[in-house]
Amino acid sequence: MHRFRHWIDGQARDAAGSRWLDVHDPANAQAYAQVAAGDAADVELAVAAAQAAFPAWSALPHSERARWLEALASALETRLEDFAQAESRDAGKPIRLAREAEIPRAVSNLRFFAHAATQFASESHHGQAGLNYTLRAPLGVVATISPWNLPLYLFTWKIAPALAAGNTVVAKPSEVTPATASMLGELAAEIGFPHGVLNIVHGLGPEVGESLVRHPAVRAISFTGSTAVGQRIAGIAAPLLRKVSLELGGKNPTLVFADSDWRAHLDTLVRSAFQNSGQICLCGSRLLIERSIYDEVRDALVERAQALKIGEPADESTTLGPLVSQAHYDKVLAALERARGEGGRVLCGGHALDRPGWYVAPTVIEGLGPDCASNREEIFGPVVTLQAFDDDAQALALANAGDYGLSASVWTRDLARAHRLAAQLRVGMVWVNTWLQRDLRTPFGGVGASGLGREGGAEAMRFFTDAKNVGLHLG
Repeated sequence: MHRFRHWIDGQARDAAGSRWLDVHDPANAQAYAQVAAGDAADVELAVAAAQAAFPAWSALPHSERARWLEALASALETRLEDFAQAESRDAGKPIRLAREAEIPRAVSNLRFFAHAATQFASESHHGQAGLNYTLRAPLGVVATISPWNLPLYLFTWKIAPALAAGNTVVAKPSEVTPATASMLGELAAEIGFPHGVLNIVHGLGPEVGESLVRHPAVRAISFTGSTAVGQRIAGIAAPLLRKVSLELGGKNPTLVFADSDWRAHLDTLVRSAFQNSGQICLCGSRLLIERSIYDEVRDALVERAQALKIGEPADESTTLGPLVSQAHYDKVLAALERARGEGGRVLCGGHALDRPGWYVAPTVIEGLGPDCASNREEIFGPVVTLQAFDDDAQALALANAGDYGLSASVWTRDLARAHRLAAQLRVGMVWVNTWLQRDLRTPFGGVGASGLGREGGAEAMRFFTDAKNVGLHLG
């Protein structure tokens, strides 16, 4: 059985306590590998390595740090198929999604921030207060904690700006999907990436994650995951006056107006609900439909959902794979039972599939109001709820109901309505007549229970640096 080890100071290492956790293949629910079960001792080694590497890494010219990130991106690109196959098996992800979207995006993350390392500029102000300019210095050792749903995509989304800004990193990937992070550590070692600059420690959140958050040498924590865990991290970090970036859950509304070209975009609407089996924080899990077209949109959506190709992740034709773990599978099935108990009408799906692995049928539910738990709590599975609205005001009220505020999509031909709603929706990101259209230069993040801070572009570079103003008297 293959074992995924830590990468500390450029070397593969077993856990300090020689403990291992099973890693399962979601398509058959069988353990296929093991991952190191790290603890505070492993974190201590990794942080010490990062501290030792920081002076030399932070002193490199920006162009040299960029060269290392570009080299890692190129090496990953040459191994794209290996990484796609590993991610598909590890996360139950359809191979085409891994190959065509998620591993290429990891390459893009590394390349984008390689360029950002050379383009990130500070400000200067000249005027009545003399000359002021801003220095932006790397923080030192930073911790990144990434989730299981987009394993390499979000792992690189965090480490790339941290490294580009001149920090050294201790990264904790999810113990549920450790394969590609471990492979990237190995790849970094193969290309001679400076030792101690990127360290990877595997293990459980309470043992590795909390040890990282509490470590006195860690200057900042970038976390993506559940709101409950994000709240715990914030509670630990706040008294320590430690920088945190928290990208948390979502219960995102999709607003479909009668004047929209929804038939032409039906595939995108379905994809926004069910891509990666709904295991994306940006999925549109609440579909709000103008009443005059409600029946027609509902029937078309159910027909398309039932036509989704469910199958083995390795099958090129599969569009919907299994959920990632037994625990998550149980959680989604419990949410479906709760929806029935709340009076929801299941139009399709609503059950596990009778086959090996953690498969749940794509599910569409109607008849639930905005106060129901099914419309307020994140399910994070192949489940979408439908609600009708009569006018813009009701659409906005339904969209803003709840504690989350990550993203929304608005489907309309009325440009004035689109701008008006975009300004009033209580979310961090709005798409108009599209979904998941990402420009790496733009801010990424949400409000309310969806988190604190922003990632992406200059926002990420600012988070991973400290600003210092220098003021000169000009006489």
